[in-house]
Amino acid sequence: MPQQRSRALAAIGAGALALSVAAVITPTAVLAAPDHTTARPGGSHQDWAATAYRGRIQVVAGPDEDQRTLDGVVFNDRNKNSRQDRGERGISRVTVSNGRDVVTTDRGGRYRLPAYDNMNVFVTQPAGYQVPVDEANVAQFSYIHLPQGSPALRYGGIAPTGELPDQVNFPMARSLATWSPWQSCIMGGDVQTYNQAEVGYARSGAFADLAARSDYTGCGALFLGDIVGDDLSLYPQTRELSSMLNGPARFLPGNHDLDYDDPTGEHRFDTYRAAFGPDYYSYDVGKLHVVALNSVQYRQGQSYFGGLGEQQLQWLRRDLARVPRHKTVVLASHIPLLNFHDQAQTRHQVKEVKEVHAIVAGRDAVSFAGHSHTTEVMRKGDSTAGWTQTWGVGALPFDHITAGAIAGDWYSGRVTDDGFPTSIQKDGARPGVLTFQSGPRGHTERFNITGEDDSVQMAVGVNSPRYREWFVAHRTNRPAPVFADPTRVSRADLVGQTYLTANVYLGSTGTRVTVSVDGGAARPAQRTQQMRGEAKNTGAEWSDPVAVQEQLVHGGNPAESTMHLWRLALPTDLAVGQHTAKVTSTDRNGRVNTETIEFTVTE
Repeated sequence: MPQQRSRALAAIGAGALALSVAAVITPTAVLAAPDHTTARPGGSHQDWAATAYRGRIQVVAGPDEDQRTLDGVVFNDRNKNSRQDRGERGISRVTVSNGRDVVTTDRGGRYRLPAYDNMNVFVTQPAGYQVPVDEANVAQFSYIHLPQGSPALRYGGIAPTGELPDQVNFPMARSLATWSPWQSCIMGGDVQTYNQAEVGYARSGAFADLAARSDYTGCGALFLGDIVGDDLSLYPQTRELSSMLNGPARFLPGNHDLDYDDPTGEHRFDTYRAAFGPDYYSYDVGKLHVVALNSVQYRQGQSYFGGLGEQQLQWLRRDLARVPRHKTVVLASHIPLLNFHDQAQTRHQVKEVKEVHAIVAGRDAVSFAGHSHTTEVMRKGDSTAGWTQTWGVGALPFDHITAGAIAGDWYSGRVTDDGFPTSIQKDGARPGVLTFQSGPRGHTERFNITGEDDSVQMAVGVNSPRYREWFVAHRTNRPAPVFADPTRVSRADLVGQTYLTANVYLGSTGTRVTVSVDGGAARPAQRTQQMRGEAKNTGAEWSDPVAVQEQLVHGGNPAESTMHLWRLALPTDLAVGQHTAKVTSTDRNGRVNTETIEFTVTE
């Protein structure tokens, strides 16, 4: 669990949240979830540091006589020295790829692949085995072949690799952690550090939280692109951050990880590849087959856009053709396949989304992404007008999840006493990491706000006519003055429609929210976005007042639209004086969170 450093609502500002709030998560509801898919406890940080399988791939010096074919072996590295020694057998039926072709090892663990310049060769880790990690916990499972190296690039790119070596061998060790059907997978969006100060924010915030957890030693952490903010010289600092983890770290490239000076687009992620490995690949843990995709297309002088390209699509078809149907396919990318916040924009979603849907049709699947600095859980069957009009996509065939950003709203807002900014995202969700949890009978997800335990899952506020007037007056005139007495409501405000709002950060179709005022009967709150094919609602009436009151005063993009906000109109006949409302959210797995808010009605 994250360190329970009490930052909750006080860390977001007394002006924005002058509330009396108590957050409670009902443990019995969690245990009642199907199967239940919460993480099983692991060891301590010291256990991981002492027992992690550290090593590298084995490159046998060459050059190979046949420069058109790369061969090697996948083997059980029993003594964990990264070399195939006598008695260390090859592992059969393991997938190896050159980014185009996909082959399976024979009974002796051997593989052969066609070779071409500028290729990533990588092994798909099977469940029950773990590939080695380096000193920064970065998984080691690939080899780059680029004989002449990168063209001249500002951040260096890839050094010349020369001719094909004699062999490239992939060591791995047996692992109960990756064999177990119980998995917790960290999905971390947009670390996106632009400078050393922001590296410090990430270290004090999300990475300190992850360092205090030990539930992800099998699946590890997958960082969903925008590892840095254009300055690729910060990659060594990113590796310092990943060294804090208690599990293997894997990465994906984002649009802020580009080598912008590559003239052709062919080498647009060379510096990223040199630091972290392939720009697309796959691996297995438990019952999951995780597919990490490169969803950023770019050529110098043009704008980047969301896309995979035909070579990657063909690889995806071939990769999945070797995956048993009972496996859950987890697609991960930087730019989302589809996104609520950017639903009508082509640059910020993947243009081949319909092809991807067709490739995984009939499988249990879920997709994760970053990029938009929002947290969005979009369920199978959800739809929006933007998806239909832009892509011709109706109801979603499987869950699509935008995992939020570790950077939040680009490290904006006030820096708290704990060493990182409030940085509320533009949908009102606070920054953090999402954990995808898988068990024998299903999977679910959990959101952990930076610096909090997982009882903090929503923010409750008051959206009144007085607040909406303040919002409109200062939407483009910032910084705004503090909105005074945010929980004071006049009788005129009640008549003019005042809502109690609940921003349930991981709320989705299937989430239920109820409100009980002054101990009365619980009444259902209305979700502001039904996800039934309507357009995005935006503006003061649809905004999250808790987030906006912080953002307009202290910096950040105001949360004027979100797909996880619920609201209930307060009765117009409430008596003058103090009142209390209890807000309860129940997700589709039966997990319950409650918060209370005190507000005052005046003449």
